Amino acid sequence: MTTAVSRQNRTLLDAVVPYRGIWVDIATIIVGSLLIAAFAQLKYTLPTTVVPITGQTFAVLLVAATVGSKRGGLAAVLYLFEGSAGLPFWAGGSSGTVWSIVSGGYIVGFIPAAFLVGFLAERGWDRGPWLIGALVLANAVIYVPGLWWLGHELGTSYGKSLEFGLWPFIVGDLAKIVIVSLALPTAWSVYNRYDPRSGTSVRGSDPDGNP
Repeated sequence: MTTAVSRQNRTLLDAVVPYRGIWVDIATIIVGSLLIAAFAQLKYTLPTTVVPITGQTFAVLLVAATVGSKRGGLAAVLYLFEGSAGLPFWAGGSSGTVWSIVSGGYIVGFIPAAFLVGFLAERGWDRGPWLIGALVLANAVIYVPGLWWLGHELGTSYGKSLEFGLWPFIVGDLAKIVIVSLALPTAWSVYNRYDPRSGTSVRGSDPDGNP
């Protein structure tokens, strides 16, 4: 049995698909994990680090901000299990248990980061300038286990971990954050031009279609 999603604390997916059921949620989680896997194939490794630059972070943030905390977080969990199970879902089509790769901590960090972004998106942070703050916080969450894991695997100092696993990625991460912070409010703006309840234009309304 499906029920209408509350107009408060809803995400863009809830607005576009206003009824939620277990099969809709399962499909959303699976599709979310596949999107992360698809963007993981966009890979470039700098000569100064063993951690590749990929589109994973972009996909995690975009998916979670679009579908919310539970579905976004579970999509990241499913992605972790898919790659660990041998599917070629890691960067550049690789696979293997998450514990066996030096960048495994970042993949683990996707889970709380996705939950955080989704949680804030459910409270309206995906519709304006506050979204940048949510994305920056989530990105920082990814780096906490990522840097610790990297230092442990390589046996390096904290400073070296930052050199290998943080500084080379700041510019790229900022670019991903900017793209997502522009995409979501723009998508809301497009959606708000049409009110599915009345079939009329709602130019100038708030995100819930109220004048």
